[in-house]
Amino acid sequence: MKFTHFNEAGRSHMVDVSAKQDTQREAVAEGRVRMLPATLALIKEGHVRKGDVLGVAQVAGIMGAKNTWQLIPMCHPLLLTGVDIGFELDETASHIDITATVKNTGKTGVEMEALTAVSVAALTIYDMCKAADKEMVIEFVRLVAKSGGKSGCYVRSAGD
Repeated sequence: MKFTHFNEAGRSHMVDVSAKQDTQREAVAEGRVRMLPATLALIKEGHVRKGDVLGVAQVAGIMGAKNTWQLIPMCHPLLLTGVDIGFELDETASHIDITATVKNTGKTGVEMEALTAVSVAALTIYDMCKAADKEMVIEFVRLVAKSGGKSGCYVRSAGD
C-alpha cells in the first residue's frame, strides 16, 4: 500500500485533490465514554454543575467536525453539508455511546471529521463531569462506515 501524504522526497505534504471529481460523501464514527453509575445518573437527571452535558457535547462535536482541518495537519478544509451527533445512554453498563454522521459533496472524504466529532464530544463529556468522576474512560473511537469517492463504500465488520 502506498501512502499519499508523502511527496517524491519522502516529506509530508497535503494531497492535491484538485483533479478529483466531487461526489456525495458520508462517514459515520462512534465512540464510548464509560463512567460511574452515579455520574451517568447526574447527566441523565441534569444535575451536572456545568450544565446540560449532552447538549454542550453535541455542539462541541459539531464544532470539532467543522474545525478538523485546523487540528489534523494534512486534512483539507471542507464545506460540510451536515453533521449529526447522537447519544445513547446505557444505564446497565454505565456508559454513553456517541455516534457522529458527517456529510459533504466534495473531492475528499469526511472520515476524519466524523472521528473528530466523536472525540470532541467524548472529551466534552469528560470535561463537564470530571469533578464527579476522574476515572471516566473514552474508548472504541472508530470509523463505522463511509461512502462516496473513488474507494467506494466501507462498513466495519460486525463485532469489531
